[in-house]
Amino acid sequence: MPALCRDCLETFDDARRCPACRSPRVTSHPELYDLSIAHMDCDAFYASVEKRDNPDLRDKPVIIGGGRRGVVSTACYIARIKGVRSAMPMFQALKLCPEAVVVKGRMDTYVQVSKQIREMMEELTPSIEPLSLDEAFMDLTGTTRLHGKPPAAMLARLVKRMRDEIGITGSIGLSHNKFLAKIASDLDKPRGFSVIGAAETQDFLHDKPVRMIWGIGAVGQASLNKAGIHTFSDLKRWERQALHERFGTMGERLWHLARGEDHRPVKRDRAVKGVSNETTFNEDISDPDLLDGHLWRMAEKVSDRLKAKSIAGRTVTLKLKRADFKLITRRTTLPDATQTADRIYNTARTLFDRMTHPTPYRLLGVGVADLIPDHLADREGNLLDPQEAARLKAERATDAIRDRFGADAILKGRALR
Repeated sequence: MPALCRDCLETFDDARRCPACRSPRVTSHPELYDLSIAHMDCDAFYASVEKRDNPDLRDKPVIIGGGRRGVVSTACYIARIKGVRSAMPMFQALKLCPEAVVVKGRMDTYVQVSKQIREMMEELTPSIEPLSLDEAFMDLTGTTRLHGKPPAAMLARLVKRMRDEIGITGSIGLSHNKFLAKIASDLDKPRGFSVIGAAETQDFLHDKPVRMIWGIGAVGQASLNKAGIHTFSDLKRWERQALHERFGTMGERLWHLARGEDHRPVKRDRAVKGVSNETTFNEDISDPDLLDGHLWRMAEKVSDRLKAKSIAGRTVTLKLKRADFKLITRRTTLPDATQTADRIYNTARTLFDRMTHPTPYRLLGVGVADLIPDHLADREGNLLDPQEAARLKAERATDAIRDRFGADAILKGRALR
């Protein structure tokens, strides 16, 4: 049976230990050299970056998030053992793991590390479909002749390079389609390398819970359970037409997934639907000046991300959550698209000023959608705001200074509120 050492990358016939380096980190499978669809998922990415940059955190439970009143962005595996999960309210996470160190996320750093990983992926294949900063599908079909080694060996080399050169670990799922590759990458985290072959697909899925289907949330799972569908074997018993009648277009996909079928290709360019930024305050805020300062900082972060991706958007959204947890959303569509902090801020501020404010707020967010390439955006000459052109020119000059001397080289006064 083909086997691969994930430490020294030696290939050999099946063995419990690598004959070259004696490492027990061996992956073996009958189809190991025949499969080429992979999913790579970094292990607790944000927390891993923080531990890499601060060795004092290495053996401590780390939670990435924004204070006691926010939510958990991610947590290291030490904290996860205590029950901490992503999207959990921070106060609940700290009850489960009171000794945890809470670290405010550094998105700029995570983006930079993600770019480094992406560059390594690009050396393997151009067929990369990112799902987020820390995970992506890859199609390595036809790359064996190029690299002189099968996809499995190159994927093992990728995660070894990530660990050695960047200090971040990842887990690989390898299979014959995206659905199964995504499942496989979760089977043996952290630092896993799991394979689901074509010949074993039906047996593998038979008794697995349908919650393993990517994209099936709590509501979808409840609907399946209500229909008596708890496992893939339950799902497979349903007729194709019956699934369609019960679940609509999703029923067709469920019928294929029950049989381990997924014909979606790995798509290099996934459309970005929107760019946003939000924060949960440590204490409820009603002071308009403080809220204005947060509004500017959020508009500036959204603008920076749009500029980094060379895109702009026409729809600006303002999101507020009151002290009683009621969520309020307001949006407006601009005559033409923008990527500038000035226009995003002024539009969001106008939406804010139109509202009544009976209670303080615990959350504030700004977003931009209806995205287009940036060269079609921010046409100068707004008759309703003659000073806008001057402000846009000043913002471009500010961007040039920050690019050269750092993000904090120049700040607006309102950002200090």
